[in-house]
Amino acid sequence: MNAKRVGVADIFRRAGSAWRQRLRGGLDRGRLKVMAAIEACRTAVLGGHLYQCDGCGCEHPRYNSCRNRHCPTCQGAAARQWMEARAADILPVPYFHIVFTLPPEIAAIARRNRKTVFSILFRTAAETLRTIAADSRRGGTRIGGTVVLHTWNQRLLWHPHLHCVVPNAGFDVETGDWKTGSNRFFAPVKVLASLFRRRFLEELAKAHDGGKIVFGRDIGDPDAFRKAMARARGQDWVVYAKRPFRGPRQVFAYLSRYTHRVAIGDSRILAFDGETVTFRCRRPKLPGQRKPRYGTETLTAEDFITRFMTHVLPDGFHRIRHFGILANSCRRKTLDAARAELGENGGIPENQAPDPAGPETGRDDVAEPLCCPHCGTVLRYLREIPVGWKRAVSAGRDPPRPPAPGTPCP
Repeated sequence: MNAKRVGVADIFRRAGSAWRQRLRGGLDRGRLKVMAAIEACRTAVLGGHLYQCDGCGCEHPRYNSCRNRHCPTCQGAAARQWMEARAADILPVPYFHIVFTLPPEIAAIARRNRKTVFSILFRTAAETLRTIAADSRRGGTRIGGTVVLHTWNQRLLWHPHLHCVVPNAGFDVETGDWKTGSNRFFAPVKVLASLFRRRFLEELAKAHDGGKIVFGRDIGDPDAFRKAMARARGQDWVVYAKRPFRGPRQVFAYLSRYTHRVAIGDSRILAFDGETVTFRCRRPKLPGQRKPRYGTETLTAEDFITRFMTHVLPDGFHRIRHFGILANSCRRKTLDAARAELGENGGIPENQAPDPAGPETGRDDVAEPLCCPHCGTVLRYLREIPVGWKRAVSAGRDPPRPPAPGTPCP
């Protein structure tokens, strides 16, 4: 198999059935739906449209995408549109990239209680930022921002954390006037981490007392939960807060790589031989090292699928949210008022240069030309290819297999 063409879908098609068989009865309907969608993506199973070349007579099918939010080859255009929409909202004020990371003890609880814990994470992180910014000793402003949830690291291991893109500007809490803060400093990370830890553990304890925490292998019983809470309360939580070196647009470009999919893109998968998967990943920095190190990771196909499927989100759960004065309900009004106050020359200009590498989005970022790949003649539309996939995923059956290459279109 050509390594350049290997993707998550190829791995699922060749090794997914054995993985599902091994975990039969232990998979929820949501994960089965995600696997079935990715396996069927851009194949005859989902139908499509058939074109013909008038020059050489060849037929060329163009199959539909699954458009599942976890698929690495879909919704590249949607991710790009999201990035451009966020870039259009950027104000000429200082921005900060702030990351809240859950410690291992709490991450283990989150793995079994995703909706509950992640909802607390979103709520308490936004509350922490609003509270610190509203403090009269630190500016006394009402702020807002955009928040994106990630649950993985470069090795696809469970690592829940929250990325926040926050303008250091807002409305004065007393006068209501627009204020622009420092372009070098947002708030001490120790202050952010301390308040975030306290409020998060308070909310998590309330959820536990209300019976919303489910126990599993990671957290076996209420006594283990209390011990995990005690350990988390006694350690420093990791909070990162720095001004983006190349401006907020670069951060949005980075986040857009995973706003409409999860964990890994096909471009990072280097090889798949049917049994093992090799992919590119970033290594932790060594002491004194300034630039990140890159290497490879090799896993069995089943381990790779397990790590990928760990990051499937619950149905209906939103990984992108806006808070404060940039919430969806008031963002337009806020931006208009801020631009009116700042004027054309107001505030501190940001470096708006896009990421030179570009967002790592799906294959549909590049529009496929409707011309014959053999002779270059413009293709003529023939007919629609009917959908061949019935969504019977809830029964736990394998999705229909895509036809072998060269098979005539249905």
